Parts: sequence; structure tokens; C-alpha cells
Amino acid sequence: MTYSHEPLGYDCPFCRVIRESAEPATVDPGLVSARSDAVALISNRWWPNNPGHALVVPSLHTENLYEIPARFGHAVHDLVQQVAVAMRDSYACDGVSTRQHNEPAGGQDVWHFYVHVFPRYAGDHLYSTSPLPGFVSAEERRPYADRLKAALVR
Repeated sequence: MTYSHEPLGYDCPFCRVIRESAEPATVDPGLVSARSDAVALISNRWWPNNPGHALVVPSLHTENLYEIPARFGHAVHDLVQQVAVAMRDSYACDGVSTRQHNEPAGGQDVWHFYVHVFPRYAGDHLYSTSPLPGFVSAEERRPYADRLKAALVR
């Protein structure tokens, strides 16, 4: 059974980043890691006390957890773990939280499977706040991507 909410003609923003990651001139400044089966990038939506959170997505367009092929699910999980360790080491945060949503009722708002990796700080109130309005610029995301990239190669 398919559980899809993707509208006809959907232009997937994650697929766009993945396509562009193959072209050096168009690489998103928030791109942290592009592997064959999974990609990590700094989100362009931030929470008030948790800037620079990352998203990890499979390189295959698949909408949700229900249907992600195991190979891509494993690749996403492995990269989530690596990003979490890199975030813990390079952000001086107190911990890390991960989150994944499916379908509108579950909080999904992009029709491509993804996992959030949030830096956590004592008293940050992540779960009682909402994302900041608007989107974060590429230049604001770049320093976080650079920190994670450097930590991933250690």
C-alpha cells in the first residue's frame, strides 16, 4: 500500500540539492556530506535555540518511512549517527536529538523522507517552540556546514 501526499508535478527540494551536488558550481553551501545513498545538509529552517540543525535524506526519492528501501534506510541511519557525533564534537552542544515525521498528521511537510539532527542545549525548550519564521540564508548555513564537514573527516 502506498501512503503518498506528494502532489502531481512535485518539485522535490531535496532531490534538487542531490542533483546539484554533482555540479561543483551549484553545490548548496549548506551541504555537509553527499554519499551514494544518503546526503546531509544544514536545514534552512531553524528553531530559536537550536541553530544549524541538520537534515539527512536518502539519495533515492522516497516519501516516507513506510516504503524506504532498506539499503537507503541503513545509509540514512549511518549518516545520522556520524552527523550526530560530528555535531556533538563541533557545536559544543550538550546533546543531540533526532526526529522523523511521516504524513501531514505526523508533521511531515516535505514529501521526501528525512531525519532531523538537532543540537541540544540545557533549557533550549526545543519541543515547546516552533521554527523561526522564514528561511535561513545560504551564508548563515555555511559556517555550520563547514564545522560538520571538518568534524566528519576527523
